[in-house]
Amino acid sequence: MSEDVFRWVITVGVALAWVTTLLTAVVVLAMYRTSKRMEDRIGPVLDKAGPILDTARSIVDDAKPKIEDIIEKASEMTALARDQVARLDVLVTETAERARLQIDRVDILVTDTVDRVQETTMAVQSTILKPVREINGLVSGVRAAISALAQRNRASVDHATQDEEMFI
Repeated sequence: MSEDVFRWVITVGVALAWVTTLLTAVVVLAMYRTSKRMEDRIGPVLDKAGPILDTARSIVDDAKPKIEDIIEKASEMTALARDQVARLDVLVTETAERARLQIDRVDILVTDTVDRVQETTMAVQSTILKPVREINGLVSGVRAAISALAQRNRASVDHATQDEEMFI
């Protein structure tokens, strides 16, 4: 490369660096103006927001002990509730077990009562009703004999034979 071409390349490079530097300066200046405008707009908002933030901070500071107290009491209540639920569970389990035992006892008593009623019924039938039936049969026989003697109408042999044939 010749010396003239080299000087032109260097000159173009320096000119490009100068243009780039100039553009950078313009962009930085534009950013500075934009930030100034934003600062002018945000300044009044910050002036108004400052007291609000201070008030909010003081409210939070005042409420912090109360919130901590509420959290502590809630945790105590939760622990008490757990204890009560555990006691209630023991009580319900115990009551259910006792009820099951009582139901078993009642079942045994009812079964025993039903068995005794059946035994009593059989005893009544065998000791009272059987003799009553026998006496009833004897009385029916005596009535039939008295009725037969009282009528004295004896059927003829033909009539007796006819009755027997109808029976067969």
